[in-house]
Amino acid sequence: MTNKPQIAVLDDYQGVALIMADWTVVQQRADVSIFNDHLTDEAEIVTRLLPFEVVCVMRERTPLNRQLLSQLPNLKLIISTGRRNASIDEKAVQELGITLKTTGYFGGGAPELTWAMLMAIARNITLENANLKSGLWQTTIATDLAGKTIGIIGLGNIGTKIAAYAKAFDMNVLAWSENLTEEKATVAGATLVNKEALMRESDFITIHLVLSDRSRNTIGQHELDLMKPTAYFINTSRGPLVDEDALVSTLQQKKIAGAAIDVYGIEPLPIDHPFRKLDNILATPHIGYVTEKTYKLFYEDTVAELLEWLKQV
Repeated sequence: MTNKPQIAVLDDYQGVALIMADWTVVQQRADVSIFNDHLTDEAEIVTRLLPFEVVCVMRERTPLNRQLLSQLPNLKLIISTGRRNASIDEKAVQELGITLKTTGYFGGGAPELTWAMLMAIARNITLENANLKSGLWQTTIATDLAGKTIGIIGLGNIGTKIAAYAKAFDMNVLAWSENLTEEKATVAGATLVNKEALMRESDFITIHLVLSDRSRNTIGQHELDLMKPTAYFINTSRGPLVDEDALVSTLQQKKIAGAAIDVYGIEPLPIDHPFRKLDNILATPHIGYVTEKTYKLFYEDTVAELLEWLKQV
């Protein structure tokens, strides 16, 4: 270690942090440590972060709660990618005198992945690809989208984009959330229904809510039991919006046609998790926001915030 400010960049899974932005000036004025691995043990995280004055986190990969933060007396600045990070205890940050900064966010990645996953499960793309490579030919019959009904839970920025995609594919669009109005649904080209009707009538169901105490477990066993046996469930938003055990059970019993999931209650997904073994789920490793444009914005804004901070030290 030197007398320069110490900066940690956490959870750079793909090893691209230094590629996506120009860190030259930051590295001239500070020691920057890039960590590509992910720690889950609190004691190990504290030991790693103890020397650092600045910690740069990638969204919600490493939670920063009060107990952890209180053990980091050198920490002066946290920079989090994205506009909000539910895994950071903002009240604790403020009370401990730590500055919290966030970056911009490009909103195209999540809706694009949602639609890609919907298309993949409707057309059995991953299965047919695997079967072709093993020597087979035309082993399944796909589900048409035109004329089918999609149910969108949460008609915010992402949900509204999904509605537009669905209309382009000649689908019927239903929508529900606790505060959704009929006027807003109509503007988005959707029909407002209650949650139960959406679960019963939809051929594809996708959820796009902000995770909060109120929205946690919005989809549980009761809601899943209402789904058609031919319907698909999609979650690219946040894992805890859905009762994961209930979804596992539903898929194991093949009560629905399948699911496409990008987010989980515990991330990275445990090696022995049932989602890794079920044949009726398309599972991806939380890649909705993992795009070149998003990462460039994340890391360029991170560098900009670091340069502003370095002017003051």
